[in-house]
Amino acid sequence: MADEALSPAIDFSGTGNGEDSAPAVGLISQYVKDLSFENPNAPGIYQNQQPPQIDVQFNIGTLQVADEVHEVSLKVEVRAEIAGTVAFIVDLTYAGLFGFRNVPAEQIQPYLLTEGPRLIFPFMRRVVADTIRDGGFPPLLLEPIDFNQLFMQQSQATQANVTDSGHA
Repeated sequence: MADEALSPAIDFSGTGNGEDSAPAVGLISQYVKDLSFENPNAPGIYQNQQPPQIDVQFNIGTLQVADEVHEVSLKVEVRAEIAGTVAFIVDLTYAGLFGFRNVPAEQIQPYLLTEGPRLIFPFMRRVVADTIRDGGFPPLLLEPIDFNQLFMQQSQATQANVTDSGHA
């Protein structure tokens, strides 16, 4: 139900409300693509009362899977250590399929790197928290990410690199 509220389904058959030329984007589905949880030092690690040092690595990927369908994947790796001993490792790739109709090509990639991740992030965040909790540790709630800001920073860095390489 939450998916429908965030992004209504799109009829890609062309038999919709007669506005076949109107741009449309929709979240078709979302899913766990890959999930791994490691607890290599159980049960001994549960005896340690120190808080773990947690390292979170994050990546966004996109893939065109059909003419009007693209996949956005969020990959997160969480590694927790207590006094140099691994407490747990979570490796998750969570993905969503997005459908596009009559959207200019130059607008698709920005959407896939900003709005797509924003829509599926809360669900990925829940999978991470539940997995860690189910592994016997307090759940980790990942901080929200401003995907628009990340995209702008990446665009500016790319533009700066292009400008710098043009002066060489």
